[in-house]
Amino acid sequence: MLIFGEDKIADIIQIPLLLKTDQMAIPIVEIGKFNTLKVLKETDFGIYIGDEIEEILMPTKWVPEGIKVGDEIEAFIYNDSEDRIIATTMKPKIERDQFAYLQVKQVTSFGAFLDWGIEKDLLVPFRQQAKRMEEGQFYMVYMYVDEITDRLVGSSHVNKFVQSEEIDLEVNDEVEIMIYDEFELGYNAIINNKYRGLIYRNEVFGKVEFGKKVTAYIKAIRADNKIDVTMHRVGFGLQSIEPNADKVLDVLDKNGGELELHDKSKPEEIYDLLQMSKKNFKKAIGVLYKNKRIKIEEDKIVKA
Repeated sequence: MLIFGEDKIADIIQIPLLLKTDQMAIPIVEIGKFNTLKVLKETDFGIYIGDEIEEILMPTKWVPEGIKVGDEIEAFIYNDSEDRIIATTMKPKIERDQFAYLQVKQVTSFGAFLDWGIEKDLLVPFRQQAKRMEEGQFYMVYMYVDEITDRLVGSSHVNKFVQSEEIDLEVNDEVEIMIYDEFELGYNAIINNKYRGLIYRNEVFGKVEFGKKVTAYIKAIRADNKIDVTMHRVGFGLQSIEPNADKVLDVLDKNGGELELHDKSKPEEIYDLLQMSKKNFKKAIGVLYKNKRIKIEEDKIVKA
């Protein structure tokens, strides 16, 4: 009979769930990610999901109504405050191997604890803080599994986790970005949860919302693999005009194909709706009208 101390038991709890075969052990569950698993049994305190070899508890408070044994369920798997492997249907603000802009709930002697949408806060140890974190502030962090503890932790050392070689992007590619930091020339952003990019101030219109995922376009990939991003697609005729025309079309689509704007509209009315100057607005609708993309009426423009 083997007897383990508390430290050893804690280590065992952290071992990833495995499916044993004749050749090797194959992970069947990914900690820190959503997994599609089968409902194995029901209890008074929740359900167990997994397979015949491994069972993971999903407490009653997260069990969807009407779920039954044999059904499949998509669940997020993580370690709770007692380091038990737990399943939940809650949607976290970040998954393993991803970036997110998160707020610090408290700072302790262990490090900073961030709100990531799950009951157990995400720890960012002091050694993983690019600068000392403060309670109430937001930071861009990357979540990963610590090799020593096998626990999910965060890090604000962004450059350590972005890919800087073999950039699989081309100029004009549509991408998803999260702006997270401001400096003299503009803003730093995470591109496609994979790369780090720069967006210049004159490429941004309207209010910048740090951490919000927005659509952008690759403007340039420099010789040193640094990436410039723009909020408007490059090309399509005159580069200085087309991005604004494209933006007008986007806003038209969101407003049912009509905009109560015209060449006599006040500059502030145009800026409130489109975040562009009246001069650029007139150029944009000129291009759209010439290409038969809109109709210009007395008191509005209409998508053709």
